[in-house]
Amino acid sequence: MPTLGGTLLVWAVSGALSLAGALVCAELASAFPRTGGVYVFLKETFSPAIGFLWGWAMFWSIHSGIIAALSVVFGRHVGHFFPGSDPGGRGAAIAAILALSAVNYAGVRHGSRLQTAFTAGKALAVLLIIVLGFSLGSRLPRHFVSAAGAGPAPSLLQFGQALIAGLFAFGGWHMVTYTAGETRDPARTIPRALLAGSALVTLAYGALNAAYLYVLPLENVISSTRLAADFADALLGAGGAAVMSGLVAFSTFGALSGIILAGPRVYFSMAREGLLFHWAGEIHPRFGTPHQAIVLQAVWSSALVATGTYRQLFTRVIHTEWLFFGLLALGLFRLRRRDGYAPRYRVWGYPVVPAVFLAACLAIVLNQTIVDPLESASGLFLVALGLPVYYYWVRPRAGRRQNLGGH
Repeated sequence: MPTLGGTLLVWAVSGALSLAGALVCAELASAFPRTGGVYVFLKETFSPAIGFLWGWAMFWSIHSGIIAALSVVFGRHVGHFFPGSDPGGRGAAIAAILALSAVNYAGVRHGSRLQTAFTAGKALAVLLIIVLGFSLGSRLPRHFVSAAGAGPAPSLLQFGQALIAGLFAFGGWHMVTYTAGETRDPARTIPRALLAGSALVTLAYGALNAAYLYVLPLENVISSTRLAADFADALLGAGGAAVMSGLVAFSTFGALSGIILAGPRVYFSMAREGLLFHWAGEIHPRFGTPHQAIVLQAVWSSALVATGTYRQLFTRVIHTEWLFFGLLALGLFRLRRRDGYAPRYRVWGYPVVPAVFLAACLAIVLNQTIVDPLESASGLFLVALGLPVYYYWVRPRAGRRQNLGGH
């Protein structure tokens, strides 16, 4: 974004849309508090085929793509300490995926403890960056410096492209619903976690980026590939980049831990209902984890790191993911007219909030299709490819399993 106001507006809109999505997801989670999250919501709201398509896209693109993209960020910042040894940080990225998958393979308790520790550390790191930015940054001669020769205001298409990156940063708010079956009082706990988490993250991102823009000229922010490290160099002098690279690596490693923990619960739930290889629903006899699903996710995410690029990964993730989020909002309207629908939490501002969220989802998908039709078409083709797989292979197998269960 070529202007300070436009940059901060992207973060604000991204946060508002994520909060609206969290409100929709909170109501659905209170109505269907079962392991699987979005997969369960779409299956119950529309059909098992739509639920399968979410799981299909989640594995091949959405969830695995998020893991791959975040691991690349981790690898890039680890590379600061070992220049030239791992171009692009792909080796470190794959190593992080495999290490965290091994931790989650060994037990959900280990994975959840690791996630709790990293979350606390990340929160402290963000707070430290904000405080240092506005306190030590006051020594610098200029603040909130706009880009030189910024030119005209960005178009709606350009704003939409910037919004894709912002939404990717906010992404993951729905993942808390994946582990509902392992959550105490999920119908109450998950809506609270969604709302509080979305609000806190929006506040943190807004303050963090205000600190960056307070210290660095906007044109430096635009051209930087390691913004946090450049921020620290300007603030602390030589050596500051190393400190910040360490914090970013720590933060992304912690984010990966939670995402790697959540995904296999969806594949496990699908396998148990006959919508995935039956072995993906196996529970390890000693560790009590969906170990086959964890291995499957680790292998494919590592393959995406080895073969893809960061921008291709996150644009495909957002385009596909927000198509399904739009279905969640549409499904909410259908559920409100269904007899017997009794969620413990109801969306604030209904029907305006879910309607605005649905319109935003459609606009995001349309914008990305116009800007990058080839990449968008490949993402939609990947989703559509799941339909013949479901009708010609998965559905008959699921029916046979249900008949056997009935006998």
